[in-house]
Amino acid sequence: MSEQELIRLAQSGDAGAFGRLYESYADPIYAFIYYKTHHRETAEDLTSRVFMKALEHIGSLTPAERAFRPWIYTIARNAVIDHYRTRREHADISDAWDIAGDDDIPRDAELRMRLATVQEYLKQLDPVQRDIVLLRVWQDLPYEQIAAIVGKTPDNCKMIFSRVVRRMRADLAVLLALALIRLHL
Repeated sequence: MSEQELIRLAQSGDAGAFGRLYESYADPIYAFIYYKTHHRETAEDLTSRVFMKALEHIGSLTPAERAFRPWIYTIARNAVIDHYRTRREHADISDAWDIAGDDDIPRDAELRMRLATVQEYLKQLDPVQRDIVLLRVWQDLPYEQIAAIVGKTPDNCKMIFSRVVRRMRADLAVLLALALIRLHL
């Protein structure tokens, strides 16, 4: 059954059809929210809220105008924004990386160092840039869907992503040069 058919059935009150949409998107939406909150319980709670809101508003979705994926990701993005807005915290949403503990301490230490580097870089990006990078790299979404989620054109999203990658490469080249200089001192 196609996604459009599932949407149509869900709009007519078929809970099973909405359940199938949920099964298809729950894990990716949870992962997206987790990347933005870095807290398991918060991600679980917000994921539930996203799907409750989607169920409440499924009637407003017109598949001919908008696909389900960008629609549900937009709800998720807004839920994260609302979450931070209501908490009234001024901390950046990429401040805490929750890494599950393990007995492989050297691997965990290396992973923590890599994540700290990514975290520092993500802090430098504005929220739209960060969302585009997360949606493109971690969620592997096409630019058309990213554009629908962040409210930009696909070409604008491509340009933003390209500039971020270009800047990241330049920053990496500088960091490598500094590291080489330190090794020779």
